[in-house]
Amino acid sequence: MTDAFWNAVEAQLVELETAATADDVLRILSQERNPYGPGSSSADGFFAGSGGDGSVMGSLEKAGWSVTWSEASYYWVMEAPNGDKIRYVEGDIYRGDRTVTE
Repeated sequence: MTDAFWNAVEAQLVELETAATADDVLRILSQERNPYGPGSSSADGFFAGSGGDGSVMGSLEKAGWSVTWSEASYYWVMEAPNGDKIRYVEGDIYRGDRTVTE
Protein backbone atom coordinates (compact mmCIF):
# COMPACT_ATOMS: atom_id res chain seq x y z
CA MET A 1 0.00 0.00 0.00
CA THR A 2 1.06 3.57 -0.55
CA ASP A 3 2.03 6.13 2.05
CA ALA A 4 -1.15 8.07 1.21
CA PHE A 5 -3.25 5.00 2.04
CA TRP A 6 -1.58 4.40 5.41
CA ASN A 7 -1.66 8.12 6.24
CA ALA A 8 -5.44 8.08 5.66
CA VAL A 9 -5.81 4.99 7.86
CA GLU A 10 -3.73 6.56 10.64
CA ALA A 11 -5.80 9.75 10.48
CA GLN A 12 -8.96 7.68 10.92
CA LEU A 13 -7.50 5.85 13.93
CA VAL A 14 -6.49 9.12 15.59
CA GLU A 15 -9.93 10.59 14.95
CA LEU A 16 -11.60 7.47 16.41
CA GLU A 17 -9.80 8.16 19.71
CA THR A 18 -12.34 10.95 20.28
CA ALA A 19 -15.45 9.19 18.91
CA ALA A 20 -18.22 9.56 21.48
CA THR A 21 -21.13 8.00 19.55
CA ALA A 22 -21.91 5.43 16.88
CA ASP A 23 -22.63 8.37 14.57
CA ASP A 24 -19.07 9.61 15.13
CA VAL A 25 -17.62 6.20 14.24
CA LEU A 26 -19.76 5.88 11.13
CA ARG A 27 -18.85 9.41 10.00
CA ILE A 28 -15.12 8.70 10.48
CA LEU A 29 -15.32 5.31 8.75
CA SER A 30 -17.90 6.27 6.12
CA GLN A 31 -17.72 4.80 2.65
CA GLU A 32 -16.87 8.26 1.31
CA ARG A 33 -13.71 8.36 3.47
CA ASN A 34 -12.66 4.78 2.68
CA PRO A 35 -9.05 4.78 1.37
CA TYR A 36 -10.08 2.06 -1.12
CA GLY A 37 -12.87 4.31 -2.39
CA PRO A 38 -16.64 4.32 -1.94
CA GLY A 39 -18.51 1.12 -2.64
CA SER A 40 -15.89 -1.37 -1.49
CA SER A 41 -18.27 -2.56 1.26
CA SER A 42 -22.04 -2.68 1.73
CA ALA A 43 -21.74 -2.09 5.48
CA ASP A 44 -22.61 1.16 7.28
CA GLY A 45 -18.88 1.91 7.46
CA PHE A 46 -15.58 0.28 6.64
CA PHE A 47 -12.06 0.22 8.10
CA ALA A 48 -9.49 -0.53 5.41
CA GLY A 49 -6.41 -0.63 7.65
CA SER A 50 -6.86 -3.91 9.47
CA GLY A 51 -3.39 -5.06 8.41
CA GLY A 52 -1.67 -2.05 9.95
CA ASP A 53 -0.25 -1.20 13.33
CA GLY A 54 -3.36 0.32 14.95
CA SER A 55 -6.89 -0.99 15.39
CA VAL A 56 -10.41 0.34 15.59
CA MET A 57 -10.83 -1.44 18.94
CA GLY A 58 -7.67 0.14 20.37
CA SER A 59 -8.67 3.63 19.25
CA LEU A 60 -12.21 3.29 20.60
CA GLU A 61 -10.91 2.01 23.94
CA LYS A 62 -8.95 5.29 24.19
CA ALA A 63 -12.25 7.10 23.59
CA GLY A 64 -13.85 5.26 26.53
CA TRP A 65 -15.65 2.51 24.62
CA SER A 66 -15.76 -1.03 26.03
CA VAL A 67 -16.04 -4.47 24.43
CA THR A 68 -19.40 -6.07 25.19
CA TRP A 69 -18.98 -9.17 23.04
CA SER A 70 -16.13 -10.71 21.07
CA GLU A 71 -15.70 -13.92 19.15
CA ALA A 72 -12.37 -13.00 17.53
CA SER A 73 -10.12 -10.01 16.93
CA TYR A 74 -12.03 -9.45 13.69
CA TYR A 75 -15.60 -9.96 15.04
CA TRP A 76 -16.79 -7.97 18.07
CA VAL A 77 -19.22 -5.44 19.54
CA MET A 78 -18.24 -2.28 21.46
CA GLU A 79 -20.33 0.13 23.50
CA ALA A 80 -19.76 3.87 23.79
CA PRO A 81 -20.05 5.68 27.13
CA ASN A 82 -23.49 6.95 25.97
CA GLY A 83 -24.76 3.40 25.30
CA ASP A 84 -24.41 3.38 21.49
CA LYS A 85 -23.04 0.15 20.05
CA ILE A 86 -21.23 -0.84 16.88
CA ARG A 87 -20.42 -4.25 15.46
CA TYR A 88 -17.10 -4.93 13.68
CA VAL A 89 -16.86 -7.82 11.22
CA GLU A 90 -13.55 -8.06 9.34
CA GLY A 91 -13.40 -4.30 8.74
CA ASP A 92 -17.12 -3.82 8.11
CA ILE A 93 -18.78 -1.54 10.67
CA TYR A 94 -22.49 -1.83 11.55
CA ARG A 95 -24.62 0.22 13.92
CA GLY A 96 -25.97 -1.80 16.85
CA ASP A 97 -25.10 -5.05 18.55
CA ARG A 98 -26.68 -7.74 16.41
CA THR A 99 -24.37 -10.72 16.49
CA VAL A 100 -24.58 -13.98 14.64
CA THR A 101 -24.13 -17.05 16.79
CA GLU A 102 -24.63 -20.68 15.92
